[in-house]
Amino acid sequence: MREQRDQHPAGPRTGQHEEARAERLARRFAEEFGHAPDGVWRAPGRVNLIGEHTDYNDGFVLPFAIDRAAMVAVRVRRAGEAGHDVVDLASTYAPHGAGLSRARFAAGGLAPGSVPGWGAYPAGVVHVLAGADGADGAAVPGFELLLDSTVPVGAGLSSSHAVEVATVVALNDLLGRGLDRPAMARLTQRAENEFVGAPTGIMDQSASLMGRAGAALFLDCRTLEAEAVPLPLAEHGLAVLVVDTGVAHSHADGGYAARRASCERGAAALGVASLRDVPADADLGVLDDGTARRVRHVLTENRRVLETVERLRAGDVRGIGRLLAASHASMRDDYEISCPELDLAVEAATAAGAVGARMTGGGFGGSAIALVPAEGADRIAGTVTEAFLRSGHRAPDAFVVVPGEGAQRVR
Repeated sequence: MREQRDQHPAGPRTGQHEEARAERLARRFAEEFGHAPDGVWRAPGRVNLIGEHTDYNDGFVLPFAIDRAAMVAVRVRRAGEAGHDVVDLASTYAPHGAGLSRARFAAGGLAPGSVPGWGAYPAGVVHVLAGADGADGAAVPGFELLLDSTVPVGAGLSSSHAVEVATVVALNDLLGRGLDRPAMARLTQRAENEFVGAPTGIMDQSASLMGRAGAALFLDCRTLEAEAVPLPLAEHGLAVLVVDTGVAHSHADGGYAARRASCERGAAALGVASLRDVPADADLGVLDDGTARRVRHVLTENRRVLETVERLRAGDVRGIGRLLAASHASMRDDYEISCPELDLAVEAATAAGAVGARMTGGGFGGSAIALVPAEGADRIAGTVTEAFLRSGHRAPDAFVVVPGEGAQRVR
């Protein structure tokens, strides 16, 4: 696999829509803060095509960056400026009313839990960049940041990681830190783990940072070696339909942490550093039933990722459908992270003609994805909605996503 370390300069790959959005955000920034930003950066959410809960087990994943992104306009405070060390955040996402949602804190001396709500994500990035936990690092000055995001919150599409990645890419540029993309991925993982308190792996940040238009990212989560694997959906008459069930989830909740702890117990009992190192003929009978099923999911999911990559390399896009279906069954039965709404989305989409479908993301809610004939996407989305309403659930939000570019400066 080839490691991707180039810096995604701003350019025509951002598209006219994103450039217009950046201009609007810059104008809004000037209205709110009284001066222009130093620049505007974007970081996409992601869909994980296959490879769930394998990342923190040093395994393999195959996500892709999507055409929905967090965007930040940022200005670093100048030396001698009043409040030089103050970080002033604002977001256009204000769920409890009109106007902006705000957060404010000093860049120095941050501690986990000191910044509540969505502001914890940029604060976590500041925390790790500044080396506030004792690691080597340079001081981070205060700055102003205005956030706008089109990544649905709580849908399992990595809205929080998109915010963190947009922040770290902006600060890396503005402060001249010279970090490459794997380094920024590890930093944002630390922000999640150490500051936000979510025991996530490395996949989401890597997809947001290293994504390529028209491709999925084959990532070795142990080495961060990455390869862009062609995902020519349109050429094969296919599309990826996301079904946001509306059941919100959070990686900071206990279910995710419990699954990770179970994997760690399984690895210890099998005498390996991580489940990546478990041999194919390992005897899982030495484990209790629950731990054995968690381990079995990770082992089989890694194999499904590798087979999916081989099929995509061979141009067999439709052939990955059964692997998506097997992945969902494993997450439902062995890893036990699905929910009735996710199962219904997968079943209804499959019955309506999807090539394959699975839940995506950390589980316990969020979204399912379905690989569908492009001309039938609207019909399948409608069928899934009807199934939800018949079952007494609220209508899901269904939309098509395409593999897009990773994080970059757009203005």
